[in-house]
Formats: sequence, C-alpha cells, structure tokens
Amino acid sequence: MVRGEGRGKCCSYRRTTVVICSINIVAAFYILHFLYSSLHIYYNNADSNDGKFTQDQIKRMDDSIRVRKASEPIELVRLVRDIKKEFSRQKRAPELSLPVKQLINKEIRQKLKGLNANANVSEQQEAVESWRQKKLQEVKQLTLGQATLNSTIPAKEAQKLLRALESDWTVLLEKIGLWMPGEIVHKEHHDKPERELELEDQIIPGRRIPPECHAEIHTDYGGAAVRWGLTNHEESAADCCQACLDQAKLAKPGELKCNIWVYCPSETGCHSPDIYEHKHQECWLKYAEKPRLSFKNKYSESYRNSHPTAPVIVPWVAGVIST
Repeated sequence: MVRGEGRGKCCSYRRTTVVICSINIVAAFYILHFLYSSLHIYYNNADSNDGKFTQDQIKRMDDSIRVRKASEPIELVRLVRDIKKEFSRQKRAPELSLPVKQLINKEIRQKLKGLNANANVSEQQEAVESWRQKKLQEVKQLTLGQATLNSTIPAKEAQKLLRALESDWTVLLEKIGLWMPGEIVHKEHHDKPERELELEDQIIPGRRIPPECHAEIHTDYGGAAVRWGLTNHEESAADCCQACLDQAKLAKPGELKCNIWVYCPSETGCHSPDIYEHKHQECWLKYAEKPRLSFKNKYSESYRNSHPTAPVIVPWVAGVIST
C-alpha cells in the first residue's frame, strides 16, 4: 500500500508541473501576441496620420510663419550686412605709403593757402574738390601708362591712390590728417563781416546753446581740468555748458569752479596736441583765473608742419562763462 501511494503522489506532482508550465507558455504567447498587435496598430496609425492636418491646423501654421517673417528686422539685418561689407572693403583697401600721404597733405594745404584770407567754408570745399578732380585725371593717366612729366605720384602708387580718390575720399582725408568743415546754413543778414558770419552761422548739433554759455565754434581754451573729458561725454554742446554751470553751482568750498567748457562736436573726433585720442561728444570742464585761447579758427601753418595729423580748422566748440 505504501508503494502505490508513492507512485500516485509522483504522478500528481508531474501533472501539476506540466499544467503550470503549459499555462506559463500560453500566457507568454498571449503577452507576445498582445505586444506585437499593439506595435502593429501604433505604426499603422502613425503611417495613416503622417502629413495629414486639419484645415484649422494648417491655417494656424501659416499665420505663425507669417507673423515670424513680419517680425524679422529685415532692414536692420541689411544695414548690418552693408556695414560689414564696407568695413571689410576698407580693411582690404591697399594702404598708401607715408611719402604719398605727406605729399597729398602738402598739396591740399598749399591749395587752401592760395585762397583769399576771408574765404568761407564753401570756397574751401570747392578748392579741395578742384584739386581732387585734377589729381584724378593725373592718376588715371598714370594707371593707363601715360605718365606726365609733372606728375608727383609714383606710378606704383597710382592704382591705390585712384581708388582712394574715387571711393575712399573721406577716409583718405582722415588718414592724411585733414578735416573739412561741414555745410553752413544760408545767410540772411549781411551787416557783419563775412568771416564773422561764417563762424556764427555754422550748425552746431544738438539743442540751442543758451546765451550765457558764450559759445565759440572752432575754438579751444586751456585751463586746469575740473572734469576729465576723456571719461565725460555729453549729448550736445549745450549739455556740456550746462554741466559746467551745474558744477560751478555745486562746487564745495576750496574746489575749483568750472568757468570754461570745451566740447567735441565732430563725429570723427577732435585733434589736440596731447597723446590722447579725443572722440565725439567729449566734454571738458576747466578753470582758469584768466581764460586764454589755445587755438582759434585755423591751426597755423607752423603748427601743422610740426603736427602732420592736425586738420586745417580747429574742430572744438568752447565757451567762457562768468561764475
């Protein structure tokens, strides 16, 4: 009886194991079938919906693209691109030799020296333009191999100078140390000397300068610096004068009170005999017990001979105020 019971239990264990394994196999096949079916359905749905949008979705996308394009700073991008091209062009432009620059500087100064002492700005500009046109003809002949006997330009420099005279004229003037004054306004009254009218009627950028500033264009005064101009910039000559007036009112006992203001209105900067590079909108506040002119109207010929980069006209605007 004992042996029969043992064989019965063994068979029941085997049956149970087989049943459990069968169930596990069936369950595994079912899970695999479910996963495969799910993936198949997903990819079928993805393929069926690919590239298909509703009319409302398409309209929204079109509106978004249109708004994005309309908000692009096209004009700003174009200006930046043009500036980069111009800068790159100037950077690649061949450099004239120092002797040629000095020669051009000398010829233009001689041309201006030959004018009447009372010549106004327009006459000076016409004289310089006349020299440029004449020099253009001379240089063009040199580039064609038709050198003239009286040519002062070396043939090897002709092509570079031709380009400078045609397209880089303003840059060339700056490089040789010449600064030509801008246009003057039309004169309405002629009861003053021509020279006085020329100095008074030129346009000074910015708001109107108050009478108490006693503004003088093409003028530079010396004095002890109350406020260093290299780090003090103002929007206009009127603002520079106002800064001088304010400093004089607020100065503490024992401090120097500003009674001289000197401003640089030129966008290309202003010349000075010191070692610094003076830039547009520099505002110098100074003090002098007895204000004395440093430069007025034009730099002298002797000064320009010793300072080759000095312009013909004094670029500063200045004034002496009463404290």
